[in-house]
Amino acid sequence: MRIGLLTDGGYPYVSGDARLWCDRLVRGLPQHEFDVYAFSRSEAQEDEGWVPLPPQVARVRTAPLWSVEDDGVTYGRRARRRFEEHYGDLAAVLCAPDSAAHPAGSPVPPVDPRDSTGSAPRAGTPGTLVPAEADRFAGALYGLAELAREEGGLASALRSETAVRALERSCRAPRALRTAREARVPDLLTIAAHLERALRPLSLDWYEDDGLGAVDLCHATSGGTTALPGLLAHLRFGVPLLLTEYGVRLRTHYLTSPDTSPAVRSLLAAFHGRLAAETYRRAALVTPGNTHARRWQERCGADRDKLRTVYPGMDAAPFAAVGESPRCADPDTLVWVGRVEPAKDLVSLLHAFTEIRKEEPKARLRIVGGPSGPEGDAYLGHCRALAAQLFPDEADGPHCVGDNPVSFEEIGGPELPTPADAYAAGAVTVLSSVVEGFPVGLVEAMLCGRATVSTDVGAVVEVIGGTGLVVPPRNPRALADACVSLLRDPERRERLGAAARARALELFTVEQNVAAFHGMYLEIVSHTPLRRVLLDAGGAPLPFATPAEAHVPGPWTGPAPRPRSVPTWAADAPVSATEAVR
Repeated sequence: MRIGLLTDGGYPYVSGDARLWCDRLVRGLPQHEFDVYAFSRSEAQEDEGWVPLPPQVARVRTAPLWSVEDDGVTYGRRARRRFEEHYGDLAAVLCAPDSAAHPAGSPVPPVDPRDSTGSAPRAGTPGTLVPAEADRFAGALYGLAELAREEGGLASALRSETAVRALERSCRAPRALRTAREARVPDLLTIAAHLERALRPLSLDWYEDDGLGAVDLCHATSGGTTALPGLLAHLRFGVPLLLTEYGVRLRTHYLTSPDTSPAVRSLLAAFHGRLAAETYRRAALVTPGNTHARRWQERCGADRDKLRTVYPGMDAAPFAAVGESPRCADPDTLVWVGRVEPAKDLVSLLHAFTEIRKEEPKARLRIVGGPSGPEGDAYLGHCRALAAQLFPDEADGPHCVGDNPVSFEEIGGPELPTPADAYAAGAVTVLSSVVEGFPVGLVEAMLCGRATVSTDVGAVVEVIGGTGLVVPPRNPRALADACVSLLRDPERRERLGAAARARALELFTVEQNVAAFHGMYLEIVSHTPLRRVLLDAGGAPLPFATPAEAHVPGPWTGPAPRPRSVPTWAADAPVSATEAVR
């Protein structure tokens, strides 16, 4: 089977959020072939290079989302009119109140293989053009994609004054949202710049017969912009789309844009919400990483019948030695491991530790992790100053060097060379976050057989499942009481740690993650009709050109089609094998 893997800011680059799990997925499925289509986030990421690729990666195509390049395309009068129409429709949908447009998850008219220009799709590319009956957002989105294909790009048009004026007209419309009507020129420029970046994939040259048209399945590793190539491949070539979201883009928008104006937040939230709903509608299956993400997807319009929860896969081997020796930890030490940033709420943890020290004077707290960006640097400095204020250096006598019970460290030093060493340093692992998606650090602590105390945020309760203590966020008193109870009860710590390790090995390993996606690959392809027949140089059907799963009979394939004079497999024009060489 040939998989088109769509990534954003991760695999195959050395740095990135989704790099590890994508690499483990690809390496865990050597029986399949992968074409990687990757977006990069910065020049520095590109300069760092790629990770070593396994032989099953046949091709890698990349596109930068961080740079702005002039495509040199000048539209004629007809093309400009089409752009104004489609971009205006897109802006109008974003500015319209929910009652005036299709809300997320509402029924959408069926797709017609013709666009607003009235032209028919090319042979062999079902659903290429935009249906006039489709909802307005989808019509505008696919209309812009078709315009980009015919004219050679959208970059100049999306950055033009025409785009800004279309946004302004929509914001000033009588029925526009109140927050949209309050948009000023700087807000309009910010929104137009965001839409230009989000819509760059529409102008790529990936949508050809020897590109995404040659894969059997597209697997988007996140939603939003990353999934756009999968949507176009589905409409133009009938390629099924599998969407994996370990973090919902709409939720990320709400969390990462607190300082923007109400108009910018409102319109960009509308865009991300509409794009998410369209992606969920087109996808064959949607795989959230946890129930927390699943609730967001359902709220954005995902069909429950398409949702399959697949937990991230962790490599348990590096933590095996620590997990099998639970008694090697310091019984008086608490450990926090993660990226230092305000969302981790280390301030509450430090205040909780003041209460812990009153009950357990020998207790120590080791904060292990580096800052996340400039904001993380400032927050780390604030936490260090607070720790020095709350816990002055203590000394056993007037001639001894003082020692602070709170230490700030990073993984990679002589004392803590690996994450497993960090978890091994303490008897209890603490998570104090106020915002969390899937708590990877918590799973690592579970694999190490450590008892945990966590705040009830994100997917924490789902991950813990009764093998650790959970307290409300921003409650130092409750956090302190839970930690003290575990510090005073070593037998309970050992029981919870053993149960946590067993749960992590059952649910959160690489093996279960790879097996789940392998099963879904086969399921999706078995439901996908054969699109074309590849012929060899002699004109005979090329053996094994199509995955065997596409031919598997059974009741799950739906009702049998009525007899036709022309076989289904010969409905489309044959493709020469020389044209499909990878």
